[in-house]
Amino acid sequence: MTYPDRYGRFGKFGGKYVPETLMNALDQLEKDYYAYSKHPEFQEELKELLQSYSGRPTPLYYAKRLSEQLQGAQIYLKREDLNHTGAHKINNTLGQGLLAKYTGKKRVIAETGAGQHGVATATVSALLGLDCTVFMGEEDMARQELNVFRMRMLGAEVVPASSGTRTLKDATNEALRHWVEHVEDTFYIIGSVVGPHPYPMMVRNFQRVIGDETKRQSLDLFGSLPDVVVACVGGGSNAIGMFYPFIEDTDVRLIGVEAAGEGVETDRHAATLTKGNPGIIHGAMTYLLQDRYGQVTPAHSISAGLDYPGIGPEHSYLFDSKRAQYVPITDQEAVDAFQLLTQTEGIIPALESAHAVAHAVKIAPTLPSDSRLVICLSGRGDKDVHSIAQYLEGAQ
Repeated sequence: MTYPDRYGRFGKFGGKYVPETLMNALDQLEKDYYAYSKHPEFQEELKELLQSYSGRPTPLYYAKRLSEQLQGAQIYLKREDLNHTGAHKINNTLGQGLLAKYTGKKRVIAETGAGQHGVATATVSALLGLDCTVFMGEEDMARQELNVFRMRMLGAEVVPASSGTRTLKDATNEALRHWVEHVEDTFYIIGSVVGPHPYPMMVRNFQRVIGDETKRQSLDLFGSLPDVVVACVGGGSNAIGMFYPFIEDTDVRLIGVEAAGEGVETDRHAATLTKGNPGIIHGAMTYLLQDRYGQVTPAHSISAGLDYPGIGPEHSYLFDSKRAQYVPITDQEAVDAFQLLTQTEGIIPALESAHAVAHAVKIAPTLPSDSRLVICLSGRGDKDVHSIAQYLEGAQ
């Protein structure tokens, strides 16, 4: 069976758990998406922008020095960090921005954690002449000052979310509340495979370009599919974009890496699948961190992009069906991997991506030397240099 089903569900996960005022907007969005996903003019414009504006295809790079140091699997990096704006987020944002333009919406809103989705949305809004408002937690605004400045320079209004833990969850709450009040003239560009149907499906389909390219490039480079594919998961958009084209290729191991923060034995982590339970968050049924009363509990990660108590419903389905494996990586392990990749390959990864690198560092030495392991390097780390410096100063 192809997921999601006609109710927007991946098994028992997904669906639409939203106020009545949003149901019509979501139904119309689903119809618009299906119509334009087959529209030749829309598809040609998206393809052209992905190539000439964003810079696709991104390379599949052989990390020779890292592979030699770890002495195991041959490691390749899918360089999503080389996209325009510095992350995979632009793939989905171009798609949803074009949908806003083709459906006549003049204004878009978005939520952001690390700021990469906010920057991508502000960039596409400038490109397409759309008014743009981005909701961002106050804590994340302090951690990601550079991206806040970039968004404002691109003409976007950045609205601080000051409730709760003042992070991505709270920014998403604010964006959803705002959308309920302005649904008639506003397009909500959700940045990950979360939220009510059709967002998880739509974002996945805009991001599957990562996995489609990786399959073609793997066959060209080493004549077979990878043995292992590793990607970080917060909401999980880069991971599902990478995993989805490989789901039927059951010889390819799919591994998602979530943020263990200060350790899954503490209450300072964002390891949703390792420690969470099924429930409802931001309009969808999925695994989330919650207390015994069903209240969402705070998440923590050194990475603002992974600091989210839920996960995309398709990841919950892949977790329960055991098609993909999900593992936790701590802040310290991510920082160590950040430094290792920077110093062996001259590539500064985003802290999100460093979680995926950290798990590859663990398992590569256990794999045969003729096996191939691909890491989705979802973004570049310029935005995280300040956080890394603070973390290292605190550790000394």
